Amino acid sequence: MCDLMPAAQPAEKIGKMKKLRRTLSESFSRIAFKKEDSGFDEICVTKMLSSSCWGWDSLIKPLDTIPEDRKVQRTQSGFDPFEKRGLVKRVHSENNACINAKSSSSGKESPKLRRHSSPSSVTSPKFGKADSYEKLEKLGEGSYATVYKGKSKVNGKLVALKVIRLQEEEGTPFTAIREASLLKGLKHTNIVLLHDIIHTKETLTLVFEYVHTDLCQYMDKHPGGLHPDNVRLFLFQLLRGLSYTHQRYILHRDLKPQNLLISDTGELKLADFGLARAKSVPSHTYSNEVVTLWYRPPDVLLGSTDYSTCLDMWGVGCIFVEMIQGVAAFPGMKDIQDQLERIFLVLGTPSEETWPGVHSLPHFKPDRFTVYSPKKLRQACEISKLGYVDHAEELASRFLQCFPKNRLSAQAALHHEYFSHLPPRLWELPDMSSIFTVLSIKLQPESGDSIQVCSKSKATSNSKH
Repeated sequence: MCDLMPAAQPAEKIGKMKKLRRTLSESFSRIAFKKEDSGFDEICVTKMLSSSCWGWDSLIKPLDTIPEDRKVQRTQSGFDPFEKRGLVKRVHSENNACINAKSSSSGKESPKLRRHSSPSSVTSPKFGKADSYEKLEKLGEGSYATVYKGKSKVNGKLVALKVIRLQEEEGTPFTAIREASLLKGLKHTNIVLLHDIIHTKETLTLVFEYVHTDLCQYMDKHPGGLHPDNVRLFLFQLLRGLSYTHQRYILHRDLKPQNLLISDTGELKLADFGLARAKSVPSHTYSNEVVTLWYRPPDVLLGSTDYSTCLDMWGVGCIFVEMIQGVAAFPGMKDIQDQLERIFLVLGTPSEETWPGVHSLPHFKPDRFTVYSPKKLRQACEISKLGYVDHAEELASRFLQCFPKNRLSAQAALHHEYFSHLPPRLWELPDMSSIFTVLSIKLQPESGDSIQVCSKSKATSNSKH
């Protein structure tokens, strides 16, 4: 907003006009454009030419936003503000100022100058445009979206295109809106990067960085359990990404191997935030229709809708056990009742003593469940390998607690003894730095079905993949 000043005498007015014109000409000749106050209002525009307001600084845009042809014209002609009144309105419209003054020549609004562009780049591919990406092959299809491998015509990089089909009567799926809005604010090397969003009448396309496989496919390729050192690196990265999201009060709510992407170098990235939710304070209740059955915690299976980051930590425990032993920790085959039975068979059937408040959960009926005593995790697994890796069973048991509040947090887990062999430098890395920037960190070759023991000497299988 410019301050209004009293009308000057004719001689003073002419002097001021000449001085202003000289100053502006020198400024434009040096191409020293400076943008200051953009709050330039209608009063200032109408009063400007009668010396009541001199808001010229607010008309000048930064150098990098002015097309080359405009820059040349201004430096050659010196720019006379009194002869180019139409440009006053043109420049201000770019600054999003609300100006209703009419052009003295045509009375029509002048077109906006195209930012960061030149006449030669009109047809160049740009971000945010559907034709800026080339589909290469289909990677997968879900109930409302299809994922393609693609290539950016802007920079030539490979991308993953998640094309969400829009129904006229239903509009944009809420999960897609939530995924896009959350990922825009999450910048971490262990979280998949959202490059671009393209919206058309028929589709909404989310453009992600391309990562060639996921943990589920990786484990299928190397059955029988992964190399213990690789399990440690994958888990550390998972906890690192989760700690980052949890500190921002965001729950993933759908942790499973299919949603953990693995790059060529072994970098793990959290993906598919369609069910993610920002956890506000004070606490609200949420849907219990979250998390794939095998990775769903017992509190949610029993109907709890009041949960926090502990929801994700149960999934971490299930994935950890599955990476080590090669099979799911609790592979329910029928329904929720069967899933709960498998959990209680290992961890023990809960009671008010072991789980305060369990009797108040909607789906907990004591007479529906067999009473089991808790066991050690290694005793419960068909081919358990937890006992062969230092501190692995203790850490897994800290995640797999029926009572939600007893589960270890992601931040605390990063400092567990299980990770004591890793270089201290890993805990000092910035959010956007991969653990593989530390020279001593690298994936070990997998050996299929055979188990390689980290610090104990009893490897039992010698089969090869």
